[in-house]
Amino acid sequence: MNQVTYSPKPLTQLGTTPILAMPTPKRLLPTSPAMTVLTDFSQLMPQSVDADTPIDDAHLKMRHGGIRLLFVMDKRAHCIGVITSKEVIGSRRINLAMQQRNLNREEVTAEMIMTPWQKLSAMPISQLGSLTIEDLVLSMESFTDQHLLITELDDNQELRIRGLISASDIQNAVGKDINPVPMAKSFAEICQVITGHDL
Repeated sequence: MNQVTYSPKPLTQLGTTPILAMPTPKRLLPTSPAMTVLTDFSQLMPQSVDADTPIDDAHLKMRHGGIRLLFVMDKRAHCIGVITSKEVIGSRRINLAMQQRNLNREEVTAEMIMTPWQKLSAMPISQLGSLTIEDLVLSMESFTDQHLLITELDDNQELRIRGLISASDIQNAVGKDINPVPMAKSFAEICQVITGHDL
């Protein structure tokens, strides 16, 4: 039996201060398929917290991950709602939870301030697939949230969240075509930008 001998390859020392490779920013047009701005959970792990996670821990997770939305999960791994940076930074829902339950801030959990699943808006991925970015934004004219959930049925015909689209991702992707405008906080604001400009 022949034995393969492995010779280690020599390493090099850096000869100069290096720069980092960076992905080329995605430049999209309003006429690009809406699917191109989908954060697809079949490709990228969704970020979530348990229902009993303290809100300050949830806020830290958002900051460290550079994200603005977390899914809130129950013990059976079902998504029971979402929390956004607006809720963990703002005081309205936190103060309400403290008053109603007579709690200190440290005792307030993600479940107490989340938007429950019954109040979330979504679009089936089959519908998204037929839209351009402009179609999507115009159809969301009165949608005041910053994130749109995209759903599908799995192999067992169970509803699942396939991904999400954020208003800021759309603006970043097509921003140069609709500037100069302040960063939009919702789909409704992006719609105002698009309908007020020639695209």
